[in-house]
Amino acid sequence: MKEYKSCKEAVSDCIKNKYFSIAHLHTEEETMSIHIHDCYEIYYSISGGQQFLIANKLYDIKPGDLFVINQFESHYVSQINKQVHERIVISIHPDFLKSVSSSKTDLEYCFTHRNVENFSHKIELDKGQQNRFIYFISKILSAEGFGSDRIEYSCFIELVTYLTKMFVDNKNSTLSYYKYNNQAQEIISYINDNVLKDITVKHLAEHFFLSESYICRIFKQTTGTTINKYITARRISIAKSKLSNGTAISDVYLQCGFNDYSNFLKSFKKAVGVSPKKYSTFSMD
Repeated sequence: MKEYKSCKEAVSDCIKNKYFSIAHLHTEEETMSIHIHDCYEIYYSISGGQQFLIANKLYDIKPGDLFVINQFESHYVSQINKQVHERIVISIHPDFLKSVSSSKTDLEYCFTHRNVENFSHKIELDKGQQNRFIYFISKILSAEGFGSDRIEYSCFIELVTYLTKMFVDNKNSTLSYYKYNNQAQEIISYINDNVLKDITVKHLAEHFFLSESYICRIFKQTTGTTINKYITARRISIAKSKLSNGTAISDVYLQCGFNDYSNFLKSFKKAVGVSPKKYSTFSMD
């Protein structure tokens, strides 16, 4: 299997072929704002030294940490030091993962179960687990010649089964997300509780009895993104979920906190890459 050096190319290949792809990355392609993919993502950190904002949770990233993100969760990685940022990112098409699951083995479990108490997107792999993860990745990427497609397929199934079992075994764990700044965490929680309402920086400042400049500064310092970008990304995540479930486009934008239809169309296409109409069509196929 091809080892991608660009996450964007890997995601594009995953979506196009409705399969999975692997990217081994050492540097940032460009400064990415908070974003959403139309595929599942397994993010394995080799070097650490980052912070990860996923949906409404903020995590620190250490070497050996593994994260799972679904297609509706906005996420953003921010650099907190100048070290090389080495990681492995596996992009998986939801339809493919569903097709290889069974009635006894739900391989989508760690991407679809979000109502579990103390849920964490992160699992800290020990040395043995790290070595086993790298073994599977190496075997998938090195497969060539006769039977290579079957080898990468079977290794992928074994890898995802292994990781899913870890999440099932850890579903009642007390793994906590990173609380870098209590005020910023309170702001994130408030935004998520009220994201469908008309939220502005001014409104947040008044609610928390802080100045607008201060509230913007601590949010950006903590999350790496702006309040407005975060709100928009969360609303787009909700819109994608509703469109996938068959909600009419004319109803979605109002149900997701967008007061202006043209602004919704522009924001959705910028974040997702296609119009809501096309996305709705793809999701229903």
